[in-house]
Parts: sequence; C-alpha cells; structure tokens
Amino acid sequence: MDTIFSYQSLYNFTYSVFKHIGCSDTDATTATKSLLAADVRGIDSHGVARLSGYVRLWEAGRINSNPDIHIKHETPSTAVVDGGAGLGLVVAPHAMQIAIDKAANVGTGWVSVCNSNHFGIAGYHAMMALPYDMIGIAMTNASALVAPTFSIERMLGTNPIAVAIPAGNEAPFVADMATTTAANGKLEILQRKNAEAPLGWVQTKEGAPSTNASALKTGGALLPLGSDREHGSHKGYALGSIVDIFSAVLSGASYGPWAPPFPAYVPMPENMPGKGLGHFFGAMRIDAFRTADEFKQHIDNWLRRFRNAKPAEGHGKVLVPGDPEREMEAIRMKEGIPVVESVVNDLQAVAAKFNIEFR
Repeated sequence: MDTIFSYQSLYNFTYSVFKHIGCSDTDATTATKSLLAADVRGIDSHGVARLSGYVRLWEAGRINSNPDIHIKHETPSTAVVDGGAGLGLVVAPHAMQIAIDKAANVGTGWVSVCNSNHFGIAGYHAMMALPYDMIGIAMTNASALVAPTFSIERMLGTNPIAVAIPAGNEAPFVADMATTTAANGKLEILQRKNAEAPLGWVQTKEGAPSTNASALKTGGALLPLGSDREHGSHKGYALGSIVDIFSAVLSGASYGPWAPPFPAYVPMPENMPGKGLGHFFGAMRIDAFRTADEFKQHIDNWLRRFRNAKPAEGHGKVLVPGDPEREMEAIRMKEGIPVVESVVNDLQAVAAKFNIEFR
C-alpha cells in the first residue's frame, strides 16, 4: 500500500540527504528541486525512488558532491561544460542556465556536457527556459540497456528528449519522453508490484518478445520506441542514437555501450572513450524568430485547437504534451505524493544510515 507524503516533508528529507553526502546549501536545494519535480509531475520512476541510488553512487566514489563545474570551450552561442563528476541534478540546471544566458545575448544557446551523472527528468531542465520567453530543449544519454533494432546487444540508454514551449494564456507545451517504448524506471515500478510488463517493452537475451519486467536482470534488453521493425522501432533507435551523439560524442562523455551504469554495483565498462554521462541543452529566444507576443497569440491558438480536438469514442479529451504532468502536479501539491512500500523502505534505510528523521 502506498504511503502519502507532503511535498514539504519529502523536500526536507531529500535536502538533508544531499547535505549529508556533502552538498553545499545551494547544490542541495537545486538537487532536491530537480529530483522532486519528477514526483510531483507523476514520473515516480525518477523521483525519490532514485535517491538511494544517488547515495550509493556517492559511496562508490562516482559522484562528487562538491564538483568543479566549468566551461571547457565556448563561443558566443555554444559551450562545452565539464560537470566535475557532480550530481546530474546539479550539473544540468547549471548548464541549462548557461544556454539561457547565451540565448539572452545572441538569440540561441547550445550547451553540451560531459563528466556528469543521472540528471532526473529532462522536462525539468527544459522548462527552465519558459519564464524567459524561450523554448527549452534537454536530453541526456544513459546506461546502456537498449538493443538497437535487429540486435540483442545493449548499446543505448533510454536517452530522453524534452522540449518546453512557452504560451500566453494557455498552459505551455512540454514534451518529455524516453526514446524507448518505456523508460527503465517503469520496469522498476512493475518489479516492485510483481506485475508483468506490456508486450513490446522488453526482449529476452535471445531477442524474443517478453512480458517479464525483470528481463534485464537475465540478460534481456529494453526496446526502442516502436518495439519492433514493423511498428517503427528503427525510428526510436535513430532518435536514441541522435541523443547519444549530441549528448556524449559532441561533449566528450562516454557514449553507447560505454555509458556509465546507474546502479553503483554494476562494474564500469572497460576502455571508456569519454568522461561520465553526457547531456545536451538548448535555449531559443522566441523573439529571435518573431515577436514573443505574436508567437504566444498563435501558440495559444494552436494549443486550444488541439485540446479541443474531437476525442475518439470512450476517451474524455485530447491532451497536449505536458497536460497530464501539469494536472498531476496540481493534485499532488494539494493532496500529497504517494510512495510505494519498497521505496519507503529504501528511504528509511537512507534515513538510518545518516541518522535523519523520516516520517
């Protein structure tokens, strides 16, 4: 049975954990806001469920809680940032702000990042651009768990893409998606519930379709968006590859099957070609293309038309990307955040480790 926590109680606990692993006040605040953005938006796989994993990475020496985040190379509109092996939850907002600052000066800003770690949900970082009347883009490579179309080897991560587009009176467009049929975190949720995975999410180590939510533990792999060739998995494979190249090959991070694994107990790949995980961020000033007011008038028109599209029988309404998460955030900030029993147990173990109160 799920336990309901208020946002503030989870915030206080998470902040204390980040402080205990050595983060500064500023970085602990940034990391906590980044992490809990997943929980309030209903993306439970990437919120406090990941907290114990970050602690284990820190214990293994793979996360630096006081990183030297610095620009390695830049032009007026671009930069390469070294994350100093810091929490991706801290590195990513820092890099996204650089992209925003560059866009403010020259119209667009593009930042690739190396030597980082798992950064939570991509949408949080893309949405940082919205208050500036900018379009935000965020993506990251991740642990190699995905087999390319026709392969049984794990070569890519779930490699998400997020795009946030500001609006006027309407709620913004916020797309935040893995380039796989389902994110690994959704498999983890099914494992905690002892439930099967839908057909098309995973394959066995021999490449056969499977509904086993633990298939990855026996050598299986996640499938690209589309599941199989007949349903367009080659397109999901291509999208995941683009994210890997933009995030890691472009920045100097490790890419493809050499991307560092999230579980601290999994050995690091041999002969890694780069440093840490990689991210890629973009910020585009609306008025670099047309006036912000004019754009907002038309994007509002676009959003209203799609939200009012005639639904198919049996469906209540047509949604725009970002609508379910926004609606969930309103509910959870008011009614609390449900946390499954296994995650509560993990958090209690973290609390005991650092002698932090957790209720």
